[in-house]
Amino acid sequence: MIPTGATRIRRLLARPTTRPWIGLVAGWLIVTVLAMTGAGELARRDALAELRQQAEANAVLHAAVLRSELEKQRSVPVVLAQDPEIGALLAGPGPDRADRVSAKLEALALQTRAAAIYVLDDQGFAVAASNWREPTSFVGSNYAFRPYFTGAIARGDSEFFALGTVSGRPGLYLARRIGTADGPLGVVVVKVEFDGLEAEWRGTGEPAFVTDARGVVLVTSEPDWRFRRSRELTAPERQEILADQTLSGQALTPLPFRDEPGTVVRITDGLRTGEWMVARVRTDTPGWTLHLLDPVGRALVGSTNNARIIALLVVTLIATAAGVMLRRRQQAAARAVAEEASRTELERRIDERTLELRDTNSRLSSEIKERRRAEASREVLREELFQASRLATLGQIAAGVAHEINQPVAAIRTHADSATAYIERGDPDGARRNLFRVAELTGRIGTITDELRAFSRKASRTVSAVSPAAAIDGALLLIGHRLRESGVRLNRTGGEQIRVMADPVRLEQVIVNLIQNAFEAMTEEATRDPTLTIDVSADRERVDIVIADNGPGIDPAIAASLFTPFVTTKDKGLGLGLVICRDIVAGFGGELSLRSTTGGAAFVISLKSAS
Repeated sequence: MIPTGATRIRRLLARPTTRPWIGLVAGWLIVTVLAMTGAGELARRDALAELRQQAEANAVLHAAVLRSELEKQRSVPVVLAQDPEIGALLAGPGPDRADRVSAKLEALALQTRAAAIYVLDDQGFAVAASNWREPTSFVGSNYAFRPYFTGAIARGDSEFFALGTVSGRPGLYLARRIGTADGPLGVVVVKVEFDGLEAEWRGTGEPAFVTDARGVVLVTSEPDWRFRRSRELTAPERQEILADQTLSGQALTPLPFRDEPGTVVRITDGLRTGEWMVARVRTDTPGWTLHLLDPVGRALVGSTNNARIIALLVVTLIATAAGVMLRRRQQAAARAVAEEASRTELERRIDERTLELRDTNSRLSSEIKERRRAEASREVLREELFQASRLATLGQIAAGVAHEINQPVAAIRTHADSATAYIERGDPDGARRNLFRVAELTGRIGTITDELRAFSRKASRTVSAVSPAAAIDGALLLIGHRLRESGVRLNRTGGEQIRVMADPVRLEQVIVNLIQNAFEAMTEEATRDPTLTIDVSADRERVDIVIADNGPGIDPAIAASLFTPFVTTKDKGLGLGLVICRDIVAGFGGELSLRSTTGGAAFVISLKSAS
């Protein structure tokens, strides 16, 4: 039988000349263990640092989505508190008035996805509610004992998170007083439930939750964690939680892990068993903190294993080279056998390393597929962030639009009364003139509301030939009232016959954001003779829409990184507005840039011409 490579090596090692080989193998084993241990630890540290940054960035994005949802809902009680029909109901209750207001609240709740909207009189009795048709209707119930009612009566507005007394479902109650502090008429309340937001968080596979100032979990993607505590409670806090009876008694149960940002925690029970990186970020709601857990197990194992395999290959190659040099120095008679055995052993090791590399490549392929799925999920979140940004902007301009609508409504009432008087006097021409004016004002209200609906709906991902002048008209219809009220002079030129390739809703969103940024820059710095300039110019292939102001301009220190996420010149800005606008314009095949000017700031939207 022909001896195998391993048998020949054993024969050589049995001779007196085998001592160097014993030392080489021992050294290889020691160096391999040390190198693999050190490489694995270094890779683990690098992976943890990268995971920590990723978790913090994901937490900021989750907080931005939560902020957009709350800003949209907070505008609802502000607008309803100024509704004349609700004021009339509180001033003089009646069945017909209550039914009309309840029907209006029902439709508004469907549009805004609010859990419930209801109106309380000054004694805390519900006189109208969006669920007036349901068996669990709030109408007739007294909520004077609720902290949001007493807070709104005393301070004008109030926010309170609690379980519903009828539904038993948790939610945030947004309350606003109707009337003055000396003579309150009642309170309008909007209950916001976060089922949709929690489902989106749950779909990312990254557990997220929001705690209040006491560390009690309010909003969470993990239902079992709701109303648990993230820290130890003081005796007064425990007494307050049990006394107000607004939260479940489970609030005294701790979370199944230690909540410290930037650390790796291990969860040993439930569906989320494993190791997680903890990230924490403050929200705009006072006392609320968003927590995010990012999985670390797979990333750490993959990084450390790869580093150890590379260290093993390097040390093995060095040891093999040393063995070849040592083998050449042995006796001439054993050289041929030693070389053959070395080749056989090397082939065996290469086969083993090839198998390991094949397994590693398979794992890397799986990780690449997983990352692609994660990127697809992130693209969906990004689209939702675009929509949330548009709705947040809509919420900011809602009060101005309400003022724009109230003016023609008041004029309609005046003309209607005048038409009645003309009819009573037997003057049909005068009545006809007033009714014609009523029709014109009604058309104006319809134009404003149509523009609001178009701006708030989710845009498509397709581009077509769009008039930039029409997009500018729509943006000015939404935000023009704020410009006129603040005395901002508008200079507008060009663009009447020009067409560009874009999506009309998204293009209007970009223009609204840029006009609003220019308006805030001029008004916050009290610019003298504030002027907004909008110019549209075109050549054969490109169309430039320039939006410029004469405000304080952009600090040169941050101008180069202005379109980087979380870079902003505003004290309370998140730094995502210009990033979102740039991504929208890039989706059209265009470019958004900052043009150098001697005074103020000028942003240029460069798009493909459709002509």
